[in-house]
Amino acid sequence: MIKTVSIQGIKGSFHHIVAKTYFDDNVDIDECMSFDTLVDNLISKKSDVGIMALENSIAGSILPNYALIDKHNLHIIGEMYLDIQHNLMALPGQNIEDIKEVYSHPMALLQCKTFFKKYPHIKLIEDKDTAETAERIRNRKLKGVAAVASKVAAEIFELEILAESIQTIKANETRFVIVKTQNSILDESEINKVSMRFELEHKRGSLASVLNVLSDCRMSLTKIQSLPKIETPWKYAFFVDVTFIKYKNFDKARAILGIMAKEFKVLGEYKNAKL
Repeated sequence: MIKTVSIQGIKGSFHHIVAKTYFDDNVDIDECMSFDTLVDNLISKKSDVGIMALENSIAGSILPNYALIDKHNLHIIGEMYLDIQHNLMALPGQNIEDIKEVYSHPMALLQCKTFFKKYPHIKLIEDKDTAETAERIRNRKLKGVAAVASKVAAEIFELEILAESIQTIKANETRFVIVKTQNSILDESEINKVSMRFELEHKRGSLASVLNVLSDCRMSLTKIQSLPKIETPWKYAFFVDVTFIKYKNFDKARAILGIMAKEFKVLGEYKNAKL
């Protein structure tokens, strides 16, 4: 039974929205100001599961989180796609012309770059968390300062939204994964997505051969990401997500890849949330 969920950020953050949506409202939220702390709390059993953003439809993959999952042998037990709507918020009674500084997470600021070009007098400052900046403005009663965060954060910290949905691309989604120190025990009939990690020899056609195996076994490739191996310069690990209809087809692909690839491991077996 899941009792405690670790999130990156505080209540009102997008990770918090995922926790509220994915789990029962009765779970306890463990607020972590970094993904490293989140992983530490999982390993020390302070929390039962963690939620990690893994990729965004505009900004791309969050590579350090792939490395954390791999390094600490975490298991992906589920996923959720969240529509990310960024809002500019400040203490009530101000307008955008009054704002001199805006704080938020680097990803949020990056996704709103076009909006802020219209306001060259505003200085953008990167911070640890979207919601935490909103909380700080409320607690310190900061005037002339705004945050980019969710509507939930504006509600919790009683801030006024000066501009809604300010991200450059309106269709803006982030994929979050639910991670645990042990794999979930789902019935094979419920599993239709798998995340894997492997390495390949530097030789012609090695990656093409793997992709052919996936195709022959009726796997649909939804993601492929390479990540440099820090301890071995110019060598890379591949992180691959596949979806499928029949688990036995994945079983066949796994058996073959276990022979073909080096350091092959399954990072998680779960339900595809993008159906």
